[in-house]
Amino acid sequence: MASSPLTGKLEFDIRIDATPEQFYHMWAHRPHHVHHTSSEKVQGCDLHDGEFGTPGVIICWRYVHDGKAKIAKQEVEKIDHENKSITFKMLEGDLMEEYKTFLISIQALPPPKEDGKGCIAHWTLEYEMLHEGVGHPETLRQFFIELTEDMGAHLIKEE
Repeated sequence: MASSPLTGKLEFDIRIDATPEQFYHMWAHRPHHVHHTSSEKVQGCDLHDGEFGTPGVIICWRYVHDGKAKIAKQEVEKIDHENKSITFKMLEGDLMEEYKTFLISIQALPPPKEDGKGCIAHWTLEYEMLHEGVGHPETLRQFFIELTEDMGAHLIKEE
């Protein structure tokens, strides 16, 4: 995205105990199971077109953000199995009432070598606001931090 006062980028890392493989696999191949990890935040994920784990798949999320039920229809724009990363492009939904474009990228990185356990969930939110009255998605950042922590705790129980 070209840089302008209306564009923004938020990057943040969350350390969890689940392995990079577990975390990535959930987002790439089992997004319809995310609601099992944090049912207060995510109520469901429906497949609209394509096949999980492949670029071009269209999914629709039902979630609660800032105390309100919301939806997000997304396309998996990029998927990189080797680097354990996935990028979701927002197509429709509540976020599109404030943003012209919104991309969410997630990468599951190995932990620092000194302890060797768990993973680092690296999130990148890239967006273009519709107008100057729209705020940066700080509460969405907090939503993803909490969701990632819930998911990490859930994935450890699955082992």
